[in-house]
Amino acid sequence: MASSPADFPVRHFRSADGLDLAYREMGEGRPLILIHGLFSNSWVNWIRYGHAQLLVERGFRVIMPDLRGHGESAAPHDAASYPPDILAQDGLALVRQLGLTDYDLGGYSLGGRTTLRMLVDGAQPRRAVLAGMGLAGILDVHQRRGFFRHVLEHLGNHKRGSGAWLAEGFLRTTGGDAQAMLPLLDSFVDTTEQEIAGIIMPVLVLAGVDDHDNGSAADLAEVLPNGRLAEIPGNHMTSVLRPELGQEIADFLLDT
Repeated sequence: MASSPADFPVRHFRSADGLDLAYREMGEGRPLILIHGLFSNSWVNWIRYGHAQLLVERGFRVIMPDLRGHGESAAPHDAASYPPDILAQDGLALVRQLGLTDYDLGGYSLGGRTTLRMLVDGAQPRRAVLAGMGLAGILDVHQRRGFFRHVLEHLGNHKRGSGAWLAEGFLRTTGGDAQAMLPLLDSFVDTTEQEIAGIIMPVLVLAGVDDHDNGSAADLAEVLPNGRLAEIPGNHMTSVLRPELGQEIADFLLDT
């Protein structure tokens, strides 16, 4: 496991609206796109704690974009750069530009919701992974959007030890751009149960046993026609550090 993002060269692709977006890639096996969470980036979410390396060792070519507003991707501050559902459209642009037709797809937290939105918008991976996400966080984005808006609009004023204080601390450790994150929040859209029920490929719903930030993972798995629930130790902030995260993803994708 490398100690620096510099060990993993950044590649680039173009969004439909012309933004320069970044991704990192490891391995030479079956294509797997993995999308990181809010305030994070591809290196922190997938490389730093060994998940990408584990998946490479299990036979995957791991493709990890930085969402717009994050990491090495463009981070404009104007609201016009963040229309509804833009993250899913960026993900679909990556699939097209890499010419992927037989691939797997997954994400953590916001990356999980973005994965689901890509499925609703026409992505057709063989299998998909929704990690760090529950049904409530899919059906109604308002609550979590409101929480993160509060975090971003009151930086430096959160009570020590509170959820907002921890979220701000994470933003600072990743070097996130708060002025890009704020308009990004307004691009989040709700998904209906009917839309979720229309996703027919096998989907792993993966969450920490103590992660309730986005509602019930079990309820989300229940709505999906071919949903499978897996729980690992930890909460929303700590389960992503666990080796079980990458192991469960690999086991699911390789299950025949």
